[in-house]
This record gives sequence, structure tokens and C-alpha cells, in this order.
Amino acid sequence: MPNTILTKDFPAQDQDLVYALDIGTRSVIGMLAKLENGRAHILAIEKQPHEKRAMLDGQIEDIDQVADTVMAITRRLEEKCGVKLSYVCVAAAGRSLKTQRGTGRLELEAPQSIGNEEIKALTAQAVSHAEENLHQTETSEQRMLLVGYTITQSRLDGYPMGKLLGHTGQILENDVVATFLPSEVVDSLHAVVKKAGLETASLTLEPIAALNAAIPPQLRLLNLVLVDIGAGTSDIAACRDGSVVGYTMATVAGDEISEALMREYLIDYDTAERIKEQLACFETIRFEDVVGFEQTYPAEEILKKLEPTIHTLVKEITQQIVDLNDGPPSAVFLAGGGSKLIGLCDKVADELGMDHKRVALAGGHFKTNCYADDFDLEDPEYTTPLGIAISSCLGLISDSSRVFLNGVPAKLFRSGQLTIIELLMMNGYRYEDLIGRSGKNLFLYIDGKRVVYRGTTASPAILLVNGVPAQASRVIYAGDKIEFSPAQKGEDREMTAGELMKLLNVSGLKRRDEMLEPEEPLYSGDRITTVDIVEMNAPVKSGDSMKEIVPEKEDVPEKAVIPEKAEEKMISIRLNGKERRFPVKRDGTPLYLMDLLEYSGLDFDHLEHPVTLKVNGKNGLFQQVIVSGDDVTIQ
Repeated sequence: MPNTILTKDFPAQDQDLVYALDIGTRSVIGMLAKLENGRAHILAIEKQPHEKRAMLDGQIEDIDQVADTVMAITRRLEEKCGVKLSYVCVAAAGRSLKTQRGTGRLELEAPQSIGNEEIKALTAQAVSHAEENLHQTETSEQRMLLVGYTITQSRLDGYPMGKLLGHTGQILENDVVATFLPSEVVDSLHAVVKKAGLETASLTLEPIAALNAAIPPQLRLLNLVLVDIGAGTSDIAACRDGSVVGYTMATVAGDEISEALMREYLIDYDTAERIKEQLACFETIRFEDVVGFEQTYPAEEILKKLEPTIHTLVKEITQQIVDLNDGPPSAVFLAGGGSKLIGLCDKVADELGMDHKRVALAGGHFKTNCYADDFDLEDPEYTTPLGIAISSCLGLISDSSRVFLNGVPAKLFRSGQLTIIELLMMNGYRYEDLIGRSGKNLFLYIDGKRVVYRGTTASPAILLVNGVPAQASRVIYAGDKIEFSPAQKGEDREMTAGELMKLLNVSGLKRRDEMLEPEEPLYSGDRITTVDIVEMNAPVKSGDSMKEIVPEKEDVPEKAVIPEKAEEKMISIRLNGKERRFPVKRDGTPLYLMDLLEYSGLDFDHLEHPVTLKVNGKNGLFQQVIVSGDDVTIQ
């Protein structure tokens, strides 16, 4: 029966009712929760396996089938609670998860009290650095999206600090671990939610959600690791010194055990799953193979047959733990359905060389942030859905259902406040899309003098929040409508010998004592000699008032030689404390703040600090129009 018929008389979902959905490789678990007395009160739980193997290693393969499973769970939860569900909180699996470290450094003009703006600028730079490192090491063409980051270390004037806010200093540093996922993982998740007739209220990463359930913040001073063993992947998160230090994943999980059982005993996938569950509570296991024969084996014998596969699983997981944590942690919590395999905790402890008492199933700390009246929540299989519910109820996930980017719901992942630059990076844009680049200049040496013919300036980025121009550092809120058009690179300045001859009003040009044909292109660094100069100081034709001539010995022109007729087309401003004059653009468009970046003296290809933009003492925008008399600071 269609969902709309069953729920047509039900009231709409309240904002405080959280629908948490864990779309796993083997099954889907849905939970309804409300925040009560500082904890998530779990009101209802529904679970349903996929009818067929619609997912592989945490990635959705059959969108229609997964959507049907989600709709079935949604209908049952609606009937239990008498409410029409519309908004759902979900988490993306860690398949193809990439982590990268980045560092930000901000040096202030003088020691001062550190506020939120300084910390945001510092952190944005560190995340941008991590993104740059990822693109340098990632060779595939996949579009990677930022899904979260964690500050692993802060320093003030070289000294490690827990938090920088409120302290006084001059040199600020932040180290971060940023996490990225291929866009395909996220896009397929959104497609299932939409096809099921729901809207995404929030999206986080599965290991982040699981960590919020299994390891509350007050325990994160200890060096702890959580391993969420699902059917397709094993997500791993590590924390110490009060913060999460990284995430990773292993491509082995519960399905390896199931497939080993299928091969060994000639059974189907569902029978293998049932046998796995029975191994922990039955001494004798009975089943029917695909040929139709009844089989009976002691559980101990089946476990012995599985030892090579279990060893491979344990070896891969523990290696990922050691790599992520730089060695064995103080304790390990195993979560997810795959963690319930009998003896797994002891095998992980042995492989890590840890006391068996230091490796345990997750669930003992769930009650810190959630509770239920009629359900036993201390099941490690509930780790991820409980984490999604807890994260949403306690405000640990940003609400993305009402934040729109260019007219569609934005993809938001991380916890806490988000800035526009972070949102843009989470949706596939890069830091350079904000700045833009002017086209390359053409540098020539003409009769011993260095001449610069400038490329066109970049078209500025357009950034509006609710119709009003905004800075990239602005914090976003539920309900914001963000419009963003990336900056467009300017055109490189190209010129042929014939074009230069017309500009200089000469009859010929030589390069390395060879006469140039009019159609021959010129290149930066060319040393040109004019032949039969008609008038060296002839007026420059319209559109070339940006030519600069300086002595050959100078590397950077300080003073442009401007024809007299172009004087009336100049704009005078004060840039970084010095009076400067700039020609009006040839196409008649205004001078933007972004156009002045190349004159600031900063090397934008090797920035070590965040860039401060101010116009007349106030924060400036890239697309802000500059007029004569403005005082501009770019530092």
C-alpha cells in the first residue's frame, strides 16, 4: 500500500522528532528519537535486511531496491508513532575514505587576545592546506568532497595549547586531519532518500556518528579507538587528548565471514548470515545447503574452519588501527553487527599485543547520551544509528535540510558551526574558486627596456547569502540561501610580431638578430629590437594603456610609463599604505578588490597565512567595487 495512503491522516513530523537511518550493506535500521533531559530518548526501532545484495562494501548499487527497504521501514515507524515522517538524518559509509593532514599558521602584527575570527581564518587555512595535499597525492579523476575535519593540535607562540580562544599571543598554529569521500558515495545516498519520499535533514560520516555513541567526549582524553565492523566495511576512529585524531577504514568486514561460510558449506548468503548469529549462542548448528541436504555441525568445528578468514579480518583491522593511531591504543571498542562474532575481541587484543580486558564490545557507554523505555540499546549493532540519533538530538550535526546552495540542498557533514568556505569545499569547490587568477602577462625586452603587456583580469566570484554579498568566513545558519559563482580566470596576453609592430609604429622587429614575420608569436622573455622606428613615443592605441616600461635591470616595475592621453583614465587609490594609480579597464567594467590582488606583493601560489582584505578599514569582499580615493589593505 502506498505510503501516502497509510499516513494521510497522521500529523506532520515535528522539528524535535529525529528520524535516524542507518543504511548498511546488509540491512537498514531506523530509529525515532527526541531530546529529553539532555539525552536522546529512543522511541521506536525498526530493522529490515535488504531482499537482495543491493549494496557492496557500504556503497549503494541498486538505488531502487534500497529505497524500497527505506520506505518499508518508514511506513512501520509512522504507524508505531502516528506521525508522517518527512525528514531523515543519515550517515555516509567510509568506503574510499581519504584522510589528509594540513597545517595553518597565522602571524598577527602584535600580541593580542585570540577571538573566533582569528581561529576561523587559521582553521580554514589548515583545511585548505589538507585539501591541497590531497589533490597532490590523489591521481584519480574522482571528485572528492570534504566530509569533516578535526583539529589535532593547536600552538600559540610555539607552545601546545588545548584551545586558543581567549588566550593572548602573536603566532597561531593549527594542525588538522581532514576527511574526504568520493562524490558518488554521497550522491547515491541522497538519491535513495529522495526516491523514498524523504528529505535529508542532516548528513554525517558513519565513524563520526558511531564515535558520538560509543565514546562520549568526556572519555576522549584517553587514547581510544572505535572499530565499527559492518557487513561491507570496517570504519575506524581514534581519539586522544580530548579530540578525534583521525578516521580510516578497512575493506574487510562481516561479509568476508559470510562468503567463507558460503564456499565451505555450499549455502546461500541468508543462511550464512543466520549461522554467524547462531555461532555465539548454539553448540550445534543445523542448516540446509543449496542442494537441499540437511547439515549438522558443532559450532566449534565451524569456527575452526573460519579461522583463516577471521585471521585475515583481524590482521587488516589491527594494521589500520596501528597506522592511524601510530601504535596500539589504550583500549579498543568493537561495534557493528560484525563485532559480535565469538572470540573476535580476544583475537584483536592478541594481534595488538594488548590485555584482553582492553578490547571490548561497544555499548557500555550508550546510556551516557541516550536511553529507551522498552528497548535494550546495549547492542553493538545499534552503534551507528544511535550515533546518528544522538548527534542530531544533541546538535552535533549541522542542519542541512534548510541550507541551500545555488537553489538545491547543500551537502553538509561536519559537526558544529560551519563557514561558507567550508560549505563550498564540502560541495566540491576549491579555495581558488573564490580568488580567481588574472591572465598571464607578456614580458618583453624592447630595445633594452622591459615592457609588460598585461593579461585580462579575472571575473570576480559572486557570493551572496540571502541576496546580500557576504564574506567566505561568514557562519551559515539554517534557512540560509547561498548563491555562488566561481571566479573565472582572465585570459593570458598573447601577441604576434605584427601586432607589436602596429603598437610601436615600427616597420620591423628582430629577435636574436633575425627578422620576425608578422604572424610569428611572441613569448615572455623575448628580447626584441625595433627596426626603422617611426615614433618611439607615439601614443598607445586604445586598449593598451596598461603597458609598462621599466629599465631592464629592475625585476618588478615600480613606476609605469603612461601616455599622456591615458592620464584621465586612471584610478588613484591607497594600497597597503602607498598611493597607487591603476588604469581603467578596457572593457569598461569597474575595478574590483580582487583585481588588486596581483599588485599586493603576495605570492598566492605559496601562501603561508590567511589573506586579510580591508577597504577603508572595513572587511572587504572579492567582488567589491573600488573607486578613486579608497584605502585598500591586502595582507
